[in-house]
Amino acid sequence: MFPPLIELSDLGFAWPGQAELLDIPAFTLQRGESLFLKGPSGSGKTTLLGLLGGVQRPGRGSVRLLGQDLGTLSAGARDRFRVDHTGYIFQQFNLLPFLSVRENVELPCRFSNSRARRASQRHGSIDAAAAALLAHLGLKSELLERRADSLSIGQQQRVAAARALIGQPELVIADEPTSALDADARKAFLQLLFAECREAGASLLFVSHDQSLAPLFDRSLSLAELNRAARPQEV
Repeated sequence: MFPPLIELSDLGFAWPGQAELLDIPAFTLQRGESLFLKGPSGSGKTTLLGLLGGVQRPGRGSVRLLGQDLGTLSAGARDRFRVDHTGYIFQQFNLLPFLSVRENVELPCRFSNSRARRASQRHGSIDAAAAALLAHLGLKSELLERRADSLSIGQQQRVAAARALIGQPELVIADEPTSALDADARKAFLQLLFAECREAGASLLFVSHDQSLAPLFDRSLSLAELNRAARPQEV
């Protein structure tokens, strides 16, 4: 049996001068698992994602990704580890509007030699890997050289997903990526995302307040279930 992809132990985090926002005794995400994580605004979801990516260090406890305790790494080493092993799909997609669709998708390979190598080994070249991912996600080849800001919202979402998936990162984190889509488009996008994650062997951590999506995932959790800091104190 492989160890969990993500393992949190006695995790605590507080912003300077504020009460503790996160108090998570234990949490694991298995390799290849899809997890739906729900929670209202202000519950600490974005902070938790920052800790999983090594953007912040925990105040106490540990965040382990692929067995590596992120808190023991320098800021630069955490950045390198993040881009090597984690793909992100942001709520606003965060595409670079002045770059082409292809250039946006290939960005992680410009910063990660390991993802560039995996993309090339699988498809022959980084360009071919980007084109294959976009095709699987339903984007036509004639869009490859278009500026990213010329696409529809749904098309931009698929470009963001391809960027997260290129080079087969072990973890894909999606932060409210379907909030701008209607119900049919949300479900269709998720089916494509699941298929690509399965093919790459990636775990998917999907953060959303839209509870209707939860049954599509292997597991569903509320951040309030994990986070003791969010629970009312007993008297």
